[in-house]
Amino acid sequence: MTDDQHYDVIIIGTGAGGGTLAHRLAPSGKRVLLLERGGRLPRERDNWDSGAVFVRAKYRAPELWLDRHGREFAPETNYYVGGNTKFFGAALFRLRPQDFGELRHHDGLSPAWPIDYQDLEPYYTQAEHLYRVHGRHGEDPTEGPVSAQYAHPPVRHEPRIQRLSDDLEKLGLHPFHLPIGVDLTQDEQGRAAHGSACIRCDRVDGFPCLLGAKSDAEVVCVEPALAHPGVELRTGVTVRRLETDPTGRTVTRVVAELADGSPAAFAADIVVVACGAVNSAALLLRSANDRHPRGLANSSDVVGRHYMRHNNLALMAVSLEPNPTTFQKTLALHDWYLGADDWDFPLGGIQMLGKSDAEQIRAEAPRWAGQLSPDLPFEVLAHHAVDFWLCGEDLPLPGNRVTLESSGQIRLTLDERNNTAGLDRLQHRLRGMLGRLGMHEQHLLPHSLYLHKTMPIGATAHQAGTVRFGTDPSSSALDVHCKAHDLDNLYVVDTAFFPSIGAVNPSLTAIANALRVGDHLLDRLR
Repeated sequence: MTDDQHYDVIIIGTGAGGGTLAHRLAPSGKRVLLLERGGRLPRERDNWDSGAVFVRAKYRAPELWLDRHGREFAPETNYYVGGNTKFFGAALFRLRPQDFGELRHHDGLSPAWPIDYQDLEPYYTQAEHLYRVHGRHGEDPTEGPVSAQYAHPPVRHEPRIQRLSDDLEKLGLHPFHLPIGVDLTQDEQGRAAHGSACIRCDRVDGFPCLLGAKSDAEVVCVEPALAHPGVELRTGVTVRRLETDPTGRTVTRVVAELADGSPAAFAADIVVVACGAVNSAALLLRSANDRHPRGLANSSDVVGRHYMRHNNLALMAVSLEPNPTTFQKTLALHDWYLGADDWDFPLGGIQMLGKSDAEQIRAEAPRWAGQLSPDLPFEVLAHHAVDFWLCGEDLPLPGNRVTLESSGQIRLTLDERNNTAGLDRLQHRLRGMLGRLGMHEQHLLPHSLYLHKTMPIGATAHQAGTVRFGTDPSSSALDVHCKAHDLDNLYVVDTAFFPSIGAVNPSLTAIANALRVGDHLLDRLR
């Protein structure tokens, strides 16, 4: 089936990049087609069930990728309208200004971006307002200058987390309110006010929101964009390849497969790829032709290379006092983001996770064998749990890459010990503070279930790189507007464009960049 309509823009993918771009273009009156390989996420009780989401991974994509040894693994990826933002934790940080420059790490250099912090700053502000981010600029001493305060006040700490914040301050540190995207109105006590969409529940992190109160791309961008007459969404459409004209300079057809297995093709003046760093690279590689024998946009041979996913640790500490916190994800700490008094290289950041429950802890228990005393049943342990997320920067190594097997299956080659010394030191610092933070010093337990991973390589939620942008066509695939150097009408707007990843969640940067590229496309379309 060939669609007989010609569009101004086709956007492949509806997550933080594609969904946000559609929102930016929608009021222009241009004809915009969104293609999404998944459907709408089912709205059901299992959305908030730990067993369904974390233990059985009910909503994870039913596909297997290969690691560098040829072993299959299940990636942490989801195909729904809204992309992976349906399951993200909605922590929406800006990169630090230093992240845009060359930054020396223990194991090498994090490269400079072709734009700087100030180029993206206005779009960071727009992104924070669009995605309803709650926070307070000025608390984090490592953040860059801002042109406007958050539109919404920070989500207030519950008593146990407020004590944690106070204890960190007593140690001379600078905890701050975690910037988080939720549709929350708080009363004078910090509770969800009457009429607030968000109810301050304990399901904000890693779960889809049954109430539509988490700022995911479907709720914030795709649905409002579809209210405009020129915007159309097709679900169940898996794009297989992009075809070009004989010159190889213009994408002429988007070749896809519908949910029933039948073929389809679509055409537009501009084609935007926003499938996620791994799948965007795979699509470009699958689209190789005589003019582009190594894949589209790949004359530089960088497509698929420089894959990054952060060095992450999810850890659970055990509070001496009960921790009855419901909405735990309100605090972060960046004091060692760029270095420490005894270490000249960046360590990374610490932030709170959503609150562990007994079902998650029960599933983790075999991994913790011998580390817990028998007088700590699951329910008691859950009531005392305090959950942390440690995030360090990995480096964009050319050998960490996406390739395709002859069958079309994705292979993800990854050196899993990439610049991990800083994260190891960050974990050591947290462990060393536990006693002064009112927690058991001997209990800092790995919470790997949170990462949905059966193997370390499976933690792909923060995937980035693979189609990097830059000013030199010999070492980058995209120009500063995220247009392919090699083609006149092909853009990439997910996290694949990142030359480096910093040590904060990448979503807000992807959103801000999609707004920036959207303005460029509006100028071009005029």
